[in-house]
Amino acid sequence: MIKVILCDDHALIRRGIRDTLADAADIDVVGEAADYGELRALFRDQTCDVLVLDINLPGRSGLDVLHVLKEEGNPVKVLVVSMYPEDQYAMRALKAGASGYLNKGSDAAQIVAAVRTVSQGRKYVTPEMAQMLVDNLTTPAQEDAHQKLSDRELQTLVMIASGKRLSDIAEQLLLSPKTVSVYRARVLEKLGLTNNSELTVYAIRNGLV
Repeated sequence: MIKVILCDDHALIRRGIRDTLADAADIDVVGEAADYGELRALFRDQTCDVLVLDINLPGRSGLDVLHVLKEEGNPVKVLVVSMYPEDQYAMRALKAGASGYLNKGSDAAQIVAAVRTVSQGRKYVTPEMAQMLVDNLTTPAQEDAHQKLSDRELQTLVMIASGKRLSDIAEQLLLSPKTVSVYRARVLEKLGLTNNSELTVYAIRNGLV
């Protein structure tokens, strides 16, 4: 039996994934968490084979969680299931330690197949992502400016482009407003932009929001 824990801040999303996995006789969802704190508490009392993880979490992001698990040497296999497009986030997630990446729009069969695949210690990517990897090997694509951003800088960019104020971002990420302002300044400098409006246009044009 493959034991799974779900970590997503939207209860309806967790329910949908749980119901999907419940149809598989060899998969058992043993716990759910809405953020990193709840996930840590679950890990103290419950082991699992696969963690199904969202990127956009309050406080520590899914990418942050991946880095922590990697640093701790936690053996759990992580399948990232996110609303963000594969071409922008899958490689970041895989480099951070994820074993697979799926968009939340994927069908039920893909999610079940992905959980089974990563539980066996193998990587799971969609055919589209596999083709992108092959294309980059044969004809390396020019790196977009935002791909040079750190995970936290990218998260700040996306949240600003989504209309959140710096104070809201600071509250969600559990950071001081001053720290968020520093991240914003770094993003503007690295992308060669001057204000939030330009950040928003950049994010839309590059499919980040």
